[in-house]
Amino acid sequence: VLVVGGGGREHALAWKVAQSPRVTKLYCAPGNPGIARLAECVPLAADDLAGLRDFARRQRIDLTVIGPEAPLAAGIVDEFRKDKLPIFGPHKAAARIEASKAFSKDLMVRLGIPTADAQTFTAVGPALAYVDQRDMPIVVKADGLAQGKGVVVAATHAEARDAVRAMLERNAFGEAGSRVVIEEFLDGEELTVMAFTDGQTVMPLPPAQDHKRARDGDTGPNTGGMGAYAAAPIGTRDLVDRVRRTILEPIVEGLSRLGNPFHGVLYAGLMIVRGELKVLEFNARLGDPEAQVVLPLVKTDLLEILTAVAEHRLDRLTVDWHERAAVCVVLAAPGYPGLPTKGIPIHGLAETEGQDDLLIFHAGTAGT
Repeated sequence: VLVVGGGGREHALAWKVAQSPRVTKLYCAPGNPGIARLAECVPLAADDLAGLRDFARRQRIDLTVIGPEAPLAAGIVDEFRKDKLPIFGPHKAAARIEASKAFSKDLMVRLGIPTADAQTFTAVGPALAYVDQRDMPIVVKADGLAQGKGVVVAATHAEARDAVRAMLERNAFGEAGSRVVIEEFLDGEELTVMAFTDGQTVMPLPPAQDHKRARDGDTGPNTGGMGAYAAAPIGTRDLVDRVRRTILEPIVEGLSRLGNPFHGVLYAGLMIVRGELKVLEFNARLGDPEAQVVLPLVKTDLLEILTAVAEHRLDRLTVDWHERAAVCVVLAAPGYPGLPTKGIPIHGLAETEGQDDLLIFHAGTAGT
């Protein structure tokens, strides 16, 4: 098995996959020092599509599992499928559900899936004029992939105008910010519901909540995620079933009708507003840090699930979960999410070994 990526999510994936009795050899590209204790790390970047494909062919990999969004958006699944190499994840066209917020928003509107009112802009003038007409707060989003950092919740017109100019004029997010989606601010409680799907069957995972603001008290800039917990109490079985029926299954069916069937993990970022569900975003992979709290709750062999998705036979599989809770806290270097300080020693990891209820997943670390 080959796991692609090198963050905390991929460490959690490698940790869970390594528990399968079916695994005889586990690779990770590029991996990290924590993953290196479980798998052989290969010096190939997650976006080196040709290098990864050639490695998988050469090593006769039985299943490649993609962690991050960038290689999915670049078409790694298409490259592997062309060579008939088994892989877990959606094709490039289906991964647009995450790679383009404008595409995702348009699809939701067409399918009648509840979401915030929004407009998409490519020029500064019309975007600023739209901002000036709206009540605050408002949300300004870079259309493309920005590692979870391309969303600005603007409390004032000045903040909103600056966010628009940063993306469209100052190229703060490069090509990802060449288009912006400006949408109404939704006030409620956030919930993440992820699901395995083979394009037909949709199997939700335990619901999670992640917390994106950098500092205590829900303050500071948005990050890729400072922590998460699962199963989130607000995500009752009835609510998760409603998410499956009214949001996840319609999106999967809609993408199939467009000729872009979705295989992999579909992530719905939701806001519960006065008891009503609204979609904030879709992602085409496991969340990070949500994966770190959801995967430990999987009782069924994860490799069996991933293989069933890749082989389009998820309907024949029963998945069991541990009736427990998991909490993740992200330890981030000073300066994150801007320019974090590098090279800070991390002490005390050895003392945590042997504690069954404590897991440490690496991201952005280097060995000594």
